[in-house]
Amino acid sequence: MKYKCVIIDDEELARELIEDHLSKLNEFELIASCSSALKAHTIIQENSIDLIFLDIKMPVLKGTEFFKNLTQKPKVIFTTAYREYAVEGFELNATDYLLKPITFSRFFKAIERFVENDKRIREDSYLYVQANKKNVKVLFKDILYIESIKDYIRIHLENDKLMFKHSLSTFFTKLDIRFLRVHRSYIVNTDKITAFTKKDVEINNIEIPIGEYFKKEVLNQLK
Repeated sequence: MKYKCVIIDDEELARELIEDHLSKLNEFELIASCSSALKAHTIIQENSIDLIFLDIKMPVLKGTEFFKNLTQKPKVIFTTAYREYAVEGFELNATDYLLKPITFSRFFKAIERFVENDKRIREDSYLYVQANKKNVKVLFKDILYIESIKDYIRIHLENDKLMFKHSLSTFFTKLDIRFLRVHRSYIVNTDKITAFTKKDVEINNIEIPIGEYFKKEVLNQLK
C-alpha cells in the first residue's frame, strides 16, 4: 500500500522541496502538486487522498479555510513561514505543523507521526452491526471483504461470517480509507489483497471480480 499525497503551496520552491523530501520515501505517492487550493479541490474530490501538505497563507483562499470546507478530509500537515498560524492549524486536528524552510529531519518526524497515527487507527477502528439478534462488534482489521446479496450484506471475516439486512452503498460510507468498492456487489479490505489483475482482486485465494464501472478507480488505487 502507498499513501497518496497532494502538495498545495503558492511558492514553487516550497513545493519542490516537499516533492524532493517525498521522493525519498517509498511508501508515499505524490498525486499532484498544486499552486493553489482551488486547483487542488477537484483532485482531492476525485481521488482517495491520504495526506495533504497544505500551506496556510496563500492568495485568494487560505489553506485553513480551504481545509475547513472540504467534505472529505484527508489527514493534513500544514506548512507555513509564520509561527502565529500554529494554533489555528492544530485546532483543525492537523497531524503536524511544519515551519519553513522545512528540513528533511523535521519532515521525516512529521511523516513518522502520520504513519504511527494511521496504524493505530487501523488497529482500533470498529463498528457494531445487528446480526444474530444482537449488536456484534466488528474490527475493521478483521474484515476480508463484504458481499451484497439482494437486500442483505455478508461480512467475510478472518474466522467468521456475518449476514444482515443493509444496503452495500450505505454501509460503505461507514468504513475507512482501507476499504475499496470494486464491484456493485463487493467491497474489499485493501490490506488483505494478496494479488490483483485487471479483472479481479484476490484475498485468501478467493477471486473477487472488478466491475467495469469501478475498474479505473480500483486500478488507480492499487497501482
